[in-house]
Amino acid sequence: MRSALLLAAWPLLASAVPNAKRQTATKTLIPTTSFTEFDTYWDDLYPWGTDHNGGARMNASQVSVSDGVLTLTATPVSGQPPATNGGVEYQIHYLSGAIHAKQTFAVAKGGGFDFTGEFKATTTKGTWPAFWLTAVSGWPPEIDMAEWKGSGDISFNTFNTSSEVAAHDVAYPNSGDWHMIKAELRDEDGSTVRVKFYMDGVEQTTQYGKNYINAGLYLIINLQMEGSSGSPGPDSNVEYSVRNLEVVSYQ
Repeated sequence: MRSALLLAAWPLLASAVPNAKRQTATKTLIPTTSFTEFDTYWDDLYPWGTDHNGGARMNASQVSVSDGVLTLTATPVSGQPPATNGGVEYQIHYLSGAIHAKQTFAVAKGGGFDFTGEFKATTTKGTWPAFWLTAVSGWPPEIDMAEWKGSGDISFNTFNTSSEVAAHDVAYPNSGDWHMIKAELRDEDGSTVRVKFYMDGVEQTTQYGKNYINAGLYLIINLQMEGSSGSPGPDSNVEYSVRNLEVVSYQ
């Protein structure tokens, strides 16, 4: 009887409490089967090309899909010209893989997204796999939904400026196992995006991106090497795998 009364009263309670919302997903933008339909949802490389901020140059030959599992492979290489990013020169010691979603994402007022996937990520020194969002125009925003920087930890980060960064590192369980990662992005106040990070169904941290509303974001999965993960990196092939990746809209 009490349950029936509470259910009947819910519309009145929701209207009386400012933030009592029952958001429901409006659309699956990237389905869990997207890697088997790669050309529909994904492009190779970074959105801007082959190079970024580490010792690996991205190449489509380092990307493979089998039975719905995306695998990026970093292979030692020599004789490559250096890369330059932000005025810094990086010596290229690997060919590796990166992909980005064809669609871009912007949290609208009152809206949000869920980004979810299962990951098998290396934590060896000199390896730098990541699952992240970055600005289509200018910078920030950037949300590192998961990155592994060769320390044995997993990192969750949100950038407001280059020096104002919310960063949270936790110990990463057995790197040979699959782990589910989820980032919930929601409008907080019409300007700020609230990001809740989860690993294996457990909330790890909540962070806030200022002026992130309506800011376009690229979705990137890549296996960078060295750079922030230290050097030298491994002298043999390294793999980073992803499956069941899904993006759901709450706009």
